[in-house]
Amino acid sequence: MLSANLILVVSVSYVALLFVVAFVVDRRAQRGRIGWLQSPLVYTLSISIYCTSWTFYGAVGSAARSGLEFATIYLGPTLVFVGWWWLLRKLVRIGRVHRITSIADLISSRFGKSPTLAVFVTLIAVIATTPYIALQLQSVTLSFRVITGDTDGTSEGMTAFWVAAGMALFTILFGTRNVTANERHHGVVAAIAVEALVKLFALIAVGLFAIYGISEGLSDVFTRVSPELLHASDVFDSRWVALTFLSATAIICLPRQFQVTVVENIDEKHLATASWMFPLYLVLISIFVLPIAVAGLAHLPAGSNPDMFVLTLPLSAGEGGLATFAFIGGFSSATSMVIVAAIALSTMVSNHIVMPVALKTSHSGHYTSGDVRRLLLISRRVSIAAILFLGFLYFRLTDGSDGLASIGLIAFAGIAQVLPGVVGGVTWRGATRYGALSGVVAGFAIWAYMLLVPSFRTEFAAISFFVEAGPWGLAALRPQAFLGIDIPDPLVHALFWSLAVNVTLFIAVSLATRPTPLERLQGALFVDVFRTRAGEPPGVIHRAAPAEDLFVLAQRILGSEPARIFFEDFARAQGIRAGLPVVDDAFIARLERELGGTVGAASAHAMVSQIAGGGTISLTELMNIADETAQILEYSQQLAEKSAELESTARQLREANAKLQKLAAQKDDFLSQVSHELRTPMTSLRSFSEILLETPDVTSEQAQRFLAIINLECLRLTTLLDEILDLSFLESGKVDWKLVPVDPEAALNRALESISVLAARNGVRIEAGEREADVTVMADFGRLTQVFLNILNNSVKYNTSRAPVIEVRSTCRDGDYVVSIGDNGPGIAETDNETIFSKFGRGSGRQEAGSSGLGLPISREILRKFNGDVLLRTDAGPGAHFEIRIPATSRLAA
Repeated sequence: MLSANLILVVSVSYVALLFVVAFVVDRRAQRGRIGWLQSPLVYTLSISIYCTSWTFYGAVGSAARSGLEFATIYLGPTLVFVGWWWLLRKLVRIGRVHRITSIADLISSRFGKSPTLAVFVTLIAVIATTPYIALQLQSVTLSFRVITGDTDGTSEGMTAFWVAAGMALFTILFGTRNVTANERHHGVVAAIAVEALVKLFALIAVGLFAIYGISEGLSDVFTRVSPELLHASDVFDSRWVALTFLSATAIICLPRQFQVTVVENIDEKHLATASWMFPLYLVLISIFVLPIAVAGLAHLPAGSNPDMFVLTLPLSAGEGGLATFAFIGGFSSATSMVIVAAIALSTMVSNHIVMPVALKTSHSGHYTSGDVRRLLLISRRVSIAAILFLGFLYFRLTDGSDGLASIGLIAFAGIAQVLPGVVGGVTWRGATRYGALSGVVAGFAIWAYMLLVPSFRTEFAAISFFVEAGPWGLAALRPQAFLGIDIPDPLVHALFWSLAVNVTLFIAVSLATRPTPLERLQGALFVDVFRTRAGEPPGVIHRAAPAEDLFVLAQRILGSEPARIFFEDFARAQGIRAGLPVVDDAFIARLERELGGTVGAASAHAMVSQIAGGGTISLTELMNIADETAQILEYSQQLAEKSAELESTARQLREANAKLQKLAAQKDDFLSQVSHELRTPMTSLRSFSEILLETPDVTSEQAQRFLAIINLECLRLTTLLDEILDLSFLESGKVDWKLVPVDPEAALNRALESISVLAARNGVRIEAGEREADVTVMADFGRLTQVFLNILNNSVKYNTSRAPVIEVRSTCRDGDYVVSIGDNGPGIAETDNETIFSKFGRGSGRQEAGSSGLGLPISREILRKFNGDVLLRTDAGPGAHFEIRIPATSRLAA
């Protein structure tokens, strides 16, 4: 056993680490430095809050008691992420488009923004989650007792209290920093991601210890597995199917799972990664469950608690460090679940219970700016404390009994009652709020009657009699044998009755009732969320309100500055430069969705309706739209897709045609220029060679002059061909120069010396500005000299000013050696800024200069081989100014 003080120090240190992680990440998010927080890995790890302490400890206990039944805990979520990925994607898209804040907000918004439905779903979520929170408190206190050797459990109550208080403090500090409910809690998500890794590595470490530390490998472990432990005959029976279904339902409907999967989702594409990464996580965290259970049964004394094998195995072998690591893993599993569940439930309570009550009890027409925000913050913080207190109270009420160990599945069955409303709501337009309400209320009542109340039978004698004999002694009404249908497993029995009644009422009542116009509209928007724009179709619902009153309402909820920005942005979109926007149907719908992101869709709709009224609508028109949309929308969608494809193809063809025309023009220009450049020297060569052949009495002096001209023209031809070959060689990528340290100033001086004769002949004055000294670059000396000479040559030839001047400077800037060459000539037209760097692209008005147009393209290709470049500076004043940059490697020794 380990010291209680040591475990407390380790636990407090770990919690402090989570505080630091959450604080640092929140600060980064506030500064806009989200970065890796937007990665699909963090998103996937946050989904792992599904693996609570019930999974961390209870999966091993379930394997020890029921064999392979534990696999259903992981199989259900895997099937959802692999097979029902489309449903998760649809929920995420709906959540983003309609600014959904919770699962209660989703159901309420879908069914006409019904506040009654939101309240019932909120109460169900709180009732179903409270025992589950108690389970986390029990797991922490029980693991603390085991690892410290506290057999009498005298400090159990205080331990649970302080754990609950610490969780409440952390959740309040980092879960209610912002009022906007669907704004991401980056600090909390990052802390949960850390906890996900800790509990995974902890369980893997204990599993490896069970296989190789106290056993002799996998073969030794599996030889100890008895046929009774595997329960092979029970696999795929009714309980197996029920547990798989419940775990699949939990990954969608649990408030904490909806919070991380839908509300905290930053990028819809992350679901594609999570669809394989999260099942992989489940495989890794479950793969050692059976070996730990087998090792515990084989090596621990008879009667040991299987739920604590993860701790007692290392303790029995004297591995205190591993036991401490396992304790922290279980602690992580419990805290992450409680934190996110408290955030989700507090949002639901404040938006769907506190806000409607505040709206009904408030008689003032206007509030001061931000008062609703303060109410929301206070209500959410109080709700967090109250929810955790309820969990603690439930824990104390049941006195940590063994009945609490099965509460995980009981909670799953309770929250499963919202599944028909969720799935039916996003797939069936005809579903109505009366159908959803009657189904969820009846299903939840049956769940409470058949499963929740009987879970207290060991604590209360009256409940035990109620379960055994039925209410008032009526055996036909026994909770676990209702109407004489005796299903041996109470969980399967309750799940069968509750969901059967739930789905039946949901469908029957929906068919028997007519949806309201708003329900029809919301149904169309939710079912066709991938094919319709967010918001209400124009011309269907007509509402009007003074812009000033709506602005006051927005200030109350969003705050002064966000409200001002929202109204100004919408006004600018309407073409209004100053003042408030025009209040039309689109604006009211957009404002309602924006407010719904803070107070929920139902409360936002009620608050806007107080100012704008409920709206007028033609029922016939709306019904026609709703009935014909399914047919017209598919056809129009197909036409839109085809039209988009044709438009995209036409645009690509236009771009390709423009490129081809440009290339054709460049080709014609190339052929024209090459023909001109070749024709001129060839004419000279032919003329003077004919003179030499046909004039027998030519003098020696004339012959020498003619031969000199022939030689000069041959050099011109050779230079042109060399440039063409150089550019082709450089662009082919076959260059294999050996780059060596070079003094670039020496290359620049060599180029200046070579150009001095041409500059003097053309009357161009070269001024040397500031020059860099003692620097080296990795290059080829001859090629670097060629680059400087090409650009200097252009500056001399194209400078047509009366007093032509070229200024040359060099310096080191941002780790680069930079040479600036500028002249006071006519400069280069903006339309030619990029043309001059293309083959034979000399720019307009430069055809008479006698250049082939290859100097700058060759220079750029050479510099890029040196990891540098040449740029045309358009901000350096009149004339043409070129900047050559090459990475500097070091300073030369003085």
